[in-house]
Amino acid sequence: MAESNFVDYVKIYCRSGKGGRGSTHMRREKYCPNGGPDGGDGGRGGHIILRGNRNYWTLLHLKFDRHAMAGHGESGSKNRSFGKDGADKIIEVPCGTVVYNAETGEYLCDVTEDGQEVILLRGGRGGQGNWHFKTATRQAPRFAQPGEPMQEMTVIMELKLLADVGLVGFPNAGKSTLLSAISAAKPKIADYPFTTLEPNLGIVSYRDGKSFVMADIPGIIEGASQGKGLGLRFLRHIERNSLLLFMVPADSDDIRKEYEILLNELSTFNPEMLDKQRVLAITKSDMLDQELMDEIEPTLPTGVPHVFISSVSGLGISVLKDILWEELNKESNKIEDIVHRPKDVTRLQQELKDMGEDEDIIYEYEEEADDDDEDIDYEYEEEDWEEK
Repeated sequence: MAESNFVDYVKIYCRSGKGGRGSTHMRREKYCPNGGPDGGDGGRGGHIILRGNRNYWTLLHLKFDRHAMAGHGESGSKNRSFGKDGADKIIEVPCGTVVYNAETGEYLCDVTEDGQEVILLRGGRGGQGNWHFKTATRQAPRFAQPGEPMQEMTVIMELKLLADVGLVGFPNAGKSTLLSAISAAKPKIADYPFTTLEPNLGIVSYRDGKSFVMADIPGIIEGASQGKGLGLRFLRHIERNSLLLFMVPADSDDIRKEYEILLNELSTFNPEMLDKQRVLAITKSDMLDQELMDEIEPTLPTGVPHVFISSVSGLGISVLKDILWEELNKESNKIEDIVHRPKDVTRLQQELKDMGEDEDIIYEYEEEADDDDEDIDYEYEEEDWEEK
């Protein structure tokens, strides 16, 4: 089977640029033999910058480009000339990308808006030239500051789709059919389980020009937290959702039991997801008459808004939209707390293995030779640095 183009998890090596060293040049001209120090400052190293780009919807473009390296700053020169700053490395990512430290699981940043820029690793500051260190008693300093060193880190980039409503249900529960019925999305639909193999987004139109975004993810089954079926890989895409729409077909043997199984699998993945607003939709209800609906009603879970729907006949669809819109406008969940939680270090290596990202990314590079300035170490304090 061909590999999917939907990539939502990559590990890459990032390295910022080191700062250029300050110059130790002494001014020497024909009629000015003792001109004194005039060594310029080194340029700063390039930053590693993440930029949100709405034209990307997957991390596929980073899958085969695992090294992101910024340029080094150039050394200062005579006449107090500054060295050239190192070139920044800008990484374009889809909106909704969350970044973690691949070794510790620490949350680093989140890119959610088009054009948003986040400095992931800062380049080293350039060293000060020798003219900064002249004094009345030290008029010809023959030393300068070295540049600050570069930073390097291996990071995990994880895409978590931006949507208002997330669809949760077993395979073949009618999630894709609903999405295609109430939005312009055209997910694959067929009469067998696991038809949906990657997430789909659709914009649902409501009254007065209002709308909200709905996310359809592959179905989960009991035991998904132990790796059965497609596992819980795609549940990260509903972590940002304000509301979860649970979908259980009307021909299910026990609607309440299926709902509780789904709830338990979500809790296993991330207990904080249980704090989200929830709505229950009983799908394929066109096979029920009013008498059967009345019989099923008392057996449904309590405390959760529910509605009988049919994506084929349109039964209950307008009521469902009303309920979803009402729930979306209630007090918002603490989505950032859920999305920005650090990864469990004890499970991180297993997660990397499951995603095929457990191999180390190795990059060998040669240290660039400095200019011909004297290689003199200088002990300096932090306050000696000046941000340029």
